[in-house]
Amino acid sequence: MIPRRNGEVRDRASPFRSPRGRMMTLSQTPRNTMRPNDFVHLHVHSDFSLLDGNCQISRLVDRCGELGMDAMALTDHGNLFGSINFYKAARKAGIKPILGMEGYLANGSRFDRKRVAKGKNTYHITLLVKNQIGFRNLIKLSSAAYLEGFYYRPRMDKELLRQWSEGLICLSGCLSGELIQTIRREGMEAGKRVIAEYKEIFGPENYYIELMHNGLEIQFEANRALIELSQSTNTPIAATNDVHYIKPEDHEAQDVLLCIGTGKLKSEEKRFKMDSRSLYLRDAAEMGELFKATPAALANTREIADRCELEVPFNQRFLPRFETPGGEDSQVYFERLCREGIARLYPEPTEEVWKRLAYETDTIVSMGFVDYFLIVADFIRYAEENGVPVGPGRGSAAGSIVAYALGITKLDPLKYDLLFERFLNAERISMPDIDIDFCKDGRQKVIEYVEEKYGHDNVAQIITFGTMAAKGVLRDVGRVLDIPLSEIDAIAKKIPAGPGVTLNKSLAQDVELRELSQATPERKELFETALKIEGCARHASVHAAGVVITDAPLTERVPLYKNGDTITTQWTMDIIEEVGLLKMDFLGLRTLTIIDKARRNVLRTKGLDIDPNALPLDDPATFKLFQAADTIGVFQLESGGMRELLKKLRPDSFEDIIAVLALYRPGPLGSGMHEMYCKRKHGEEKVVYPHPILEPILEESYGVILYQEQVMRIAAALAGFSLNEADSLRKAMGKKKPEILAKFKKKFVDGAAEKDVDNAVATEVWEQIEYFAGYGFNKSHSAAYALVTYQTAWFKANHPIEYMAALLSCEMISIDKTVEYIETCREMGIEILPPDVNHSYFEFAVEGSAIRYALGAIRGAGQSVIELLTQERDEEGKPFTSLFDLTERIDTRMLNKGVLESLIHAGALDSLPGNRAQKLAALEDALRQGHDAQEDKRSGQMSLFGEDDLEDTSSGSEVSELPDKPELPEAERLQLEKAALGFYISGHPLNEFRQEITRFATHETAALEHCVDNSEVIVGGIIRSVRLMLTRRGKFQGKRMAFVKLEDFSGTVDCVIFASVYADVADQIKADRILFFRGEVDKGRSSPSVKVNEVIPLGDARRTLTRRLTIKVPCTDEDTEHLDLTLASLKRMLKENPGRVPVAFELDRPRFGRIILRAGNEFAVDPNERFFGQLESLLGPQSVACN
Repeated sequence: MIPRRNGEVRDRASPFRSPRGRMMTLSQTPRNTMRPNDFVHLHVHSDFSLLDGNCQISRLVDRCGELGMDAMALTDHGNLFGSINFYKAARKAGIKPILGMEGYLANGSRFDRKRVAKGKNTYHITLLVKNQIGFRNLIKLSSAAYLEGFYYRPRMDKELLRQWSEGLICLSGCLSGELIQTIRREGMEAGKRVIAEYKEIFGPENYYIELMHNGLEIQFEANRALIELSQSTNTPIAATNDVHYIKPEDHEAQDVLLCIGTGKLKSEEKRFKMDSRSLYLRDAAEMGELFKATPAALANTREIADRCELEVPFNQRFLPRFETPGGEDSQVYFERLCREGIARLYPEPTEEVWKRLAYETDTIVSMGFVDYFLIVADFIRYAEENGVPVGPGRGSAAGSIVAYALGITKLDPLKYDLLFERFLNAERISMPDIDIDFCKDGRQKVIEYVEEKYGHDNVAQIITFGTMAAKGVLRDVGRVLDIPLSEIDAIAKKIPAGPGVTLNKSLAQDVELRELSQATPERKELFETALKIEGCARHASVHAAGVVITDAPLTERVPLYKNGDTITTQWTMDIIEEVGLLKMDFLGLRTLTIIDKARRNVLRTKGLDIDPNALPLDDPATFKLFQAADTIGVFQLESGGMRELLKKLRPDSFEDIIAVLALYRPGPLGSGMHEMYCKRKHGEEKVVYPHPILEPILEESYGVILYQEQVMRIAAALAGFSLNEADSLRKAMGKKKPEILAKFKKKFVDGAAEKDVDNAVATEVWEQIEYFAGYGFNKSHSAAYALVTYQTAWFKANHPIEYMAALLSCEMISIDKTVEYIETCREMGIEILPPDVNHSYFEFAVEGSAIRYALGAIRGAGQSVIELLTQERDEEGKPFTSLFDLTERIDTRMLNKGVLESLIHAGALDSLPGNRAQKLAALEDALRQGHDAQEDKRSGQMSLFGEDDLEDTSSGSEVSELPDKPELPEAERLQLEKAALGFYISGHPLNEFRQEITRFATHETAALEHCVDNSEVIVGGIIRSVRLMLTRRGKFQGKRMAFVKLEDFSGTVDCVIFASVYADVADQIKADRILFFRGEVDKGRSSPSVKVNEVIPLGDARRTLTRRLTIKVPCTDEDTEHLDLTLASLKRMLKENPGRVPVAFELDRPRFGRIILRAGNEFAVDPNERFFGQLESLLGPQSVACN
């Protein structure tokens, strides 16, 4: 009899007794009569053993069921990432889940970061959960391993094991376990001491020697020693298979996964790989055959499984308590704050307001969410009081008048008919979900406040996992198989973009892709491997917004993970909510930072202190901007498609902006809802309502069911649903489950009949809302974000310089965005002044009616040195007078050679004496002189009479004259300028060709992101780089193709010239050539590129690309004789230059206005240089326009 830790006793047979108690020897070989449930897998890795395990949990559980097994463990490497997902999936499949972990055990203290003298630094140990206590202890062990013991891997130590061993079963581990490593290093006696120590830690009844049969000679030798130790120490054995993939044929895919994780090619010999090919989910018969000499090892797996009885509770809530001022009852405090908010927001509250407030507060109180609302309101109050801008609302919370009264949202839900039930449904109990947008720069400040208020042990951010999606997995596998990047890119681009896209779906839908996947053995391997690992977790990172706040230390509720310096949960956001923890979304929204900077700019330049949340929502200038689609830089309205929609819709009310945001989504666009809305708004199509009851509900959207709230209103008005029932209907329609919808349809039609609505009409309305519900958008979210959209548009329309300066400051980390917005400024007539150490600041600044370029936007110039420079300049009130003055006044340990070179190249020192070449030549002397002067100051070598008596010698030092050097050649100067700024500011190598490029290019490179994939474009510019490659297969195998970087005034674009085109234009594809490319936009990668079909030299552009010539003919109403002579000369010139381009004449006559006359086809011309010269001699410059 062996005593158990809790005082119970139980029988246990010898480790080599059969389940029936008959002693067996190693030489006996019983007949394999294994049943599926006689063996349980206790050592299994899912894909949450990142880039090591290739068992996605759903497939793992399915396979376990196929094998007829009724229990299985999950033991991922060092973490509990997938534990709850596994628990739920297994339970759903009728399989008993055993939670566990293959932990990493430090050889010594977990705090030791040194390599040990001999032996392994880290051992492996298999831990399994018996009960709730064991699960809590495993959570603590895994958390401490990450937070305290991380050194290459999350390591626990024996101190932690002793502290948190209760409720756990320990297996001795694989070949990397301490037992095997000690036997190999020190022998059997040392192995006995290891066993004794683990029995002392876990209790003798909770420690098993782990046996594996993986085909490795070293394992075979280890097993003999382990069996001998088991007999000599009376320690039970347990059979495992260290499962890393599901089926034998998955071994190669798992090997590729390892290569992805280690950055190696599969073909490399010297790399980490698993020598065993048998680490799959074997069935019980296979395991019985392997362990037929030691049946107790199999029987003990069943015994262990039976001892593991964990129930994970999902019906609990662990909400933190809010400490009210003075200890006031939280409900009383909550209701008082709500009343005070109503009094502030509604000077004369109506009965409707009070009734809505009473309904919402009653619901919130009854559901137990008072503290939740107080917590959210509190940290929003903190943010606003501490200068952190907060968004006006996000998501369905904007439909709550309580949220409005508490200052959580800034939009009146009654005014815009937003529904509380869309946010909180009393009939469908779930945690409320209030997502908060904060200024991106201040978000962390608010999180730190929450950590301080509720305790660092009670607050953490939430983990998220990147998975191997269809395009990405092809690229990953392609790299490991050493397939050329260009080939992989070409294949990956055939996979559609968007959520829910899989390789299987893509192959099923695309015949060409299917054929391509089978074209060669290499392609087959690529796709077969990618299909096997697609969907696997690839890496862990920090969720962009999620924060969890608990009522107790986090490790009592959830395992923790450390990502750099950030502590996160090991469970994802959905799991956090399911186990009853409070999850909040603290989102960082850069647009709020832009609005706040614009507000500060206006205050600084005009003395106006503008509250963005108090703007009039009917400003004419703002709606003029909307109607002109002048929305580059306006929140959510920048894309080409959105601007086209604005032109069609011509918004004239705030409600139209709400609608625009709801309409511009794939569903409504695909169904034509946007066209219907626009036509009905402008009277081009009749507005029809299926029933008069629906008119008040659908009037705002011209009879189109645009919002989810409208579906709810229709169900309530037409069929007598409560709004809570209507919300359940909305949710059911989103899930599209036929059996549930059938019940709702009956209730809808029956309810309509009670209101005397004809059955046919009710059915028609049901069909309409069922159709539109798939496209309907959350109006609360659309309204809240429409307010942010309106605020950005208002600032752009009313304070354009201040707004664009703020926009540029917030986007200066992106060169492409900076270039785009500077071009927008120029189109708006806003001058961009060059960077200048005597006028610029770290950010873009308003200077009169212009914007001064930011020093912080210069590459190589960090924020600390720039702020030191501007502080010195402003505090002293003295501009810098020379390069030498600058180096003497600014600490050269920060203002080093690299920073100064960047400033010079960018032109930031152009206002100081000397040209750029002179300053670059004097740099070493200036830095040496500045360093010496600063050293003298630091060492106290001052005048005996004190610093005030000294003459100012800062610019009169030993070497203060610049060497005599001519300015850099323009091409070199511009290239260095671009290297520092990312683009040209003082000039451009294309300036003299600007007219041709803007005339013939259909798109600037910066505008390609707004183009439809595969649409034809013409881009023009200068070639910056050319990379040649050989085509590896196909018709043009061995022929050259080119990858070209083309630059225009707005930025650069990558262009691909395939061998079929390159062969004819190779002599033109050279660096610094100015060309036009006609081709197709390819949006398969992170930034668009162009597949080139035609190359057009600049000199041929007019002839090749001109579709029509418009000739401007000067004329007056009086001098008709001169006009006749001019037209006769033109007719003769046209006849002398026959060609294919049609001609039109533009006459601007005061009496008749602008007249366009199209010439007949017989006057079509060849638009060559000689002909243009003749026209301009006759009519003057700028008289010809090419279209």
